[in-house]
Amino acid sequence: MQVILIKDVDTLGAANELVNVKNGYARNYLIPRKFAVEANVANKKQLDERMKVQSKKEAAMLAEINKVINVLKESPLKIGAKTGTSGKIFGSVTSLQISRAIRDQKGYEIDRKRITIADDVKELGTYKANIDFGNGNSTEVDFEVVGE
Repeated sequence: MQVILIKDVDTLGAANELVNVKNGYARNYLIPRKFAVEANVANKKQLDERMKVQSKKEAAMLAEINKVINVLKESPLKIGAKTGTSGKIFGSVTSLQISRAIRDQKGYEIDRKRITIADDVKELGTYKANIDFGNGNSTEVDFEVVGE
């Protein structure tokens, strides 16, 4: 029996996927628990429409991500830090500071959990951070630590 999955099922597949299962599994488990619906003509048309809408949303999101990536690569971010006499900063630069610098200097709100810094930033200079937008989209951003 063919069914269209509504939700992700661990051993079977992802949502909006057409799968073949045994009749009893579909009728007694998947359909009553709202994990799937029967794959008839009407439900297949709905699935096609959902997939078209989803692909349009993904295309729009990808265009927006590319726009943000271009803005972030234009110029390096400047992050101020308090320093000692030898040029070492007190503490280190964190992803939260980079997130705030992006918000203040570029105008985009990026969650700090998506930002990873390649190495410890404990001195003045230029460094790189990686921003992961999800779905395989990521970029490297240059930032410069300057003394305050």
